[in-house]
Amino acid sequence: MTLHVLRADPAGNITLFVLDPVPVGDRAGVASRLMEGSDVEQVGFVCPPVMGGAGRMEMAGGEFCGNATRAFGMLMARRLGGVSQVLVEVSGCHRPVTVDVDLAAGTARAQMPLPRGVGRTEVDGCPATMVDLVGIAHLVVEDVPPSLEFFQKAEPLFWDIPDLDAYGVIFLDSAKGAITPLVKVPAADSLVWEGSCGSGSLAAAIAQSQHIADGAFAQSYLQPSGVIQAAVTRRNGAAVSAWIGGPVTLDPPITVEL
Repeated sequence: MTLHVLRADPAGNITLFVLDPVPVGDRAGVASRLMEGSDVEQVGFVCPPVMGGAGRMEMAGGEFCGNATRAFGMLMARRLGGVSQVLVEVSGCHRPVTVDVDLAAGTARAQMPLPRGVGRTEVDGCPATMVDLVGIAHLVVEDVPPSLEFFQKAEPLFWDIPDLDAYGVIFLDSAKGAITPLVKVPAADSLVWEGSCGSGSLAAAIAQSQHIADGAFAQSYLQPSGVIQAAVTRRNGAAVSAWIGGPVTLDPPITVEL
């Protein structure tokens, strides 16, 4: 199989876009082979748009990914001649997503889905916040050392959340404003310590802004391989808009043989 692919680096969350059509049933296997022995953390497949967007991208596990959305928005902006704003379609989201692109600065900012639910819980005696973003959910825990063992203790909390394509534990160092994301995509059979996580950054911002009744909260979160800014606007205590932004680089397309 010959495939044309493009490597994207949205704040260290290395993403490979497959530019050729691949049947849905083959995507998990193709993604696994493309990721093997590389620094690629996730794979997205470029598809024809179905909702009027400039383009469509579907992740290997059918999940929503904020960082991949930012990178795909930049790719579409380039293809459209360098526009500064583009509507793209992405898996796990039922409407087109707005991406603002600054090609000169090498940054992209993506609109994010609002939480379906936010709740306080506890894992192994540690207080935590569960943020359900529809299709993907994150458990935000503050000042707990990142570990697979903690993830495994927290994992049963996700099993009762409906329609999840992916979930993760976001280990937040509140003093440093840093997060370490561990994210699982069951359909792609992947569990990855991500270089950065867009939806995890948003989950951290939602958890940290719960005290705000009206107004905006923004925080730049240091991550293992980059920095992502997450912003949440609240009205009467509810989140009414959310964005993530940060640097993105795109490599030239290459051809690979599988």
